[in-house]
Amino acid sequence: MDKKKSTASASSSTLSLSSSTTTAKSKNLSVASSSTSDAAAASVGKTETAKAIERNLALPRPVRRVLQNFLLVWLDANYDESNEDFKKSLQHLRKIVASITIFTDAQECIDFISAIKNENVFMIISGSLGQHIIPIIHAWPQLNSVYVLCDNQAVHEQWAKKILKVKGVHTQIESICKSLQIDTEQCDRALISISFNGIDPLFMYTQLLKETLLKIDDDVAKSIKELVAFCNLQNDIAEGHIKQIEQEYDRHTPIWWYTAPYFIHSMLNRGLREMDTDIIMKMGFFIRDLHKHLEKLHHEQEQKAPFKVFRGQGLSMENFEKMKKTKGGLMSFNNFLSTSRDPEISRMFASSNVTAPDSVGILFEMTIDPKLCTTSGTPFVNVGDEGYYQDREAEILFTTHTIFRIEQMEPMHDDHTARLWHVKLSFTGNNDNELSTLTAHLRKEITGGTGWSQLGCILIKLGEPAKAEHLYKILLETASSDKDRATYYNQLGTVYKNIGEYSKALSSYEQSLEIGKIVHPPNHPDVATSYNNIGEVYHYIGEYSKALANYERSLEIREIALPPNYLDMAESYNNIGSVYHSMGECSKALSNYKRSLKIYKIALPRNHPELATSYNNIGSVYYSMGECPKALSYFERAQKIWEKSLPANHQNIAAVKTNIEFVQKKLSFYFDR
Repeated sequence: MDKKKSTASASSSTLSLSSSTTTAKSKNLSVASSSTSDAAAASVGKTETAKAIERNLALPRPVRRVLQNFLLVWLDANYDESNEDFKKSLQHLRKIVASITIFTDAQECIDFISAIKNENVFMIISGSLGQHIIPIIHAWPQLNSVYVLCDNQAVHEQWAKKILKVKGVHTQIESICKSLQIDTEQCDRALISISFNGIDPLFMYTQLLKETLLKIDDDVAKSIKELVAFCNLQNDIAEGHIKQIEQEYDRHTPIWWYTAPYFIHSMLNRGLREMDTDIIMKMGFFIRDLHKHLEKLHHEQEQKAPFKVFRGQGLSMENFEKMKKTKGGLMSFNNFLSTSRDPEISRMFASSNVTAPDSVGILFEMTIDPKLCTTSGTPFVNVGDEGYYQDREAEILFTTHTIFRIEQMEPMHDDHTARLWHVKLSFTGNNDNELSTLTAHLRKEITGGTGWSQLGCILIKLGEPAKAEHLYKILLETASSDKDRATYYNQLGTVYKNIGEYSKALSSYEQSLEIGKIVHPPNHPDVATSYNNIGEVYHYIGEYSKALANYERSLEIREIALPPNYLDMAESYNNIGSVYHSMGECSKALSNYKRSLKIYKIALPRNHPELATSYNNIGSVYYSMGECPKALSYFERAQKIWEKSLPANHQNIAAVKTNIEFVQKKLSFYFDR
């Protein structure tokens, strides 16, 4: 049974100091979340259209279920669905974009766009409406590109050329389709999830996430039906595309579907970037199908000599700065990776991103060692005739979560901006000693249960409790054994504990314990885990005697069932130390915390988050004992590790920063006296 542990807060009236185990939640800590505002561009002397738009922005909108990275909006007051020209135009557009929404009313269209938060909007608009509306909404972040469709090109080019997001004024839908094809493809390229070692904690879990997704085995025919039902419910994808998947999936290879202009590529990209459990569960079969197909072709094509491939895309300023900080380090593309043998094609994709104000155009040059790809389980193939577009882009496709080392970064000559860069990467796979060691330990922590249960463990570790809760509720509904149910209840209890819903947490843990007593012998380690977790909840709600009794019962079982330096023993000593600290018995707390730290130092790599927890907890005891210099030293050690191993917005990082600030103020007060 997987053990997911959380921080028990041992706070005094003057200082909020967390003490416990890793995936922590300090009970006095609140995390604020920010949202993007729909700010329209300011203008002097607003038109009635502008005023109407702004009046309606405050109205509530229905929530859309987002499945893809982008959608197309078409606004034309003269649109007539019975008109043959419009029908043909739609047929052309549906070959490129799955989700198309058509409006004849300007205000309804503006309302729709204003409600979109997490997708890129591509917009076709008539010239007569565009000249009034686009100058007002062009600064909205969700609006990616605008294509003006009109009869009088010369007239509308006058206003359109002043707005960067207007990609052209057209008189025929065919020319819009050509531009839209390139723009949507580069949008998807720019939105592929990338993580950097030492900066993004997700990076540490890339290999584990890949392993977890690939080990899940399910019935493809059943999975396709579930995907179709899911897509039909969302009303976000063209019905024809959904039917085509349902009826023709076996007629084409997974590479054909992945490279086709349907929803598969975009939806999968979004699911892996957002860690959307619904999308990942519904598309898990396709991830495995595509990976297995790449493995088969990789073996058949069998390229031995090292070679270079290229990839052009836009990168957000935030990710670009991360990349500069990681130079010499590792990065991972967290999806299937499309590259090209042709540098000119890739440079075109890179250059097309330099005009966006918050984007940098990147031309990746990647050196590939086929032998290393084989030994690290990273297949690649020459797409060739298997691709939807045949071999138009000389494409080489790699499996998901491919790891590279950033070797060199240099600016490229660009006539317009200074935002075009050449980045040289070398494939490294998982051939990095420190990364391999840490990954091996993290793998041990999520072993047991089903592959989906392990995905939930990763979500908990990444600080995504809502996504983990959603996943475990689905798993409980479909569980086929009592052992699985015990695991899911345990993990669900951890989710509730981490978000402060202690009564739900206690109920879930007790259900796990009751099932565990039936399916396991009395001294089984999983039974010890349940007692430990119940103890943590009692600790949170201040019932220290019950917490201590459950912790000690857990330790008794572990002393019988486990070796003395096993990590679970460290957890027990840590948690017993934590409850003694809460009871004000600092010497007993310090003794147990140091026993815990001793085991962690033997068993864990130096940047493991559990070590940071031990340092933080010992620091909190020293603070309570009035030994502020020692406290500061331990807090700073904890901060250094957590900043490398947890997401930047994780509550542990915020808590230890607060602890350091309190200690520094107290030391400053003493020194100033």
